[in-house]
Amino acid sequence: MKPEPPLLNKDRLRKLGFVVGVTAAHLAVFSIMARADAPATLPDPAPPISVFLFRPPPPPPPPPVKPARTQGGGAPAAPSRIHVTPKPADKPRELPAPPVQAPEPALVIGLAPVAGPTPGMGQGGTGAGTGTGDGDGDGPGSGGSGPMILRPATSAEIQSVAPPPVRGVRRPAGRVVVNCVIRIDQRLDDCRIVEENPRGFGFGEQALRATAFFRYRPPMTAAGRPIEGQRVTTFVSMGRAGR
Repeated sequence: MKPEPPLLNKDRLRKLGFVVGVTAAHLAVFSIMARADAPATLPDPAPPISVFLFRPPPPPPPPPVKPARTQGGGAPAAPSRIHVTPKPADKPRELPAPPVQAPEPALVIGLAPVAGPTPGMGQGGTGAGTGTGDGDGDGPGSGGSGPMILRPATSAEIQSVAPPPVRGVRRPAGRVVVNCVIRIDQRLDDCRIVEENPRGFGFGEQALRATAFFRYRPPMTAAGRPIEGQRVTTFVSMGRAGR
């Protein structure tokens, strides 16, 4: 036979009652908390607020600032001039006429007996003179002598002032007529080309340079005095030149 289970003792019953009481207490607490956490009835929402947006007016502009005056920086002012009207010139005083006019001096014609201190305005008498003279004029009239060549330019001198030869061009013979002024020292000056033949080979320039070698005696008066400034025409001949 199986043995019967022992009966519950008092300690076990006491523990079981404690557990049941604690559980009941927890359930009561949970029920209270559930009621407390339940949402309360919310009041009616307030009416909406209307908001109007507007742009504020711009601020007024600041007042203009006047620049401070600084001394200097410009040119100094010109000194002022006061124009004064000149006084009119004093008129010369008129001398009163003498009450009695001075007598006019008597007009004496001829030699005065006494010489006066100042030369007078008398009239001289006529006189007759006897004399002889002989003069010589410097004009271009007859009685003098014309210009004469003293020394012409040599061929070597004329060739020495020739322009440099052009390569490949053979210069022919040339002839130039020049007109110059004869100076007192027998040299020629102020020469001008009258005729150049042929042209284009530099014969005119060569002839003007060659006139420095010519010597001419200027024309003379009948008394043998030279006349300056007379012009003379001379000829300058240039021979053939090689390449």
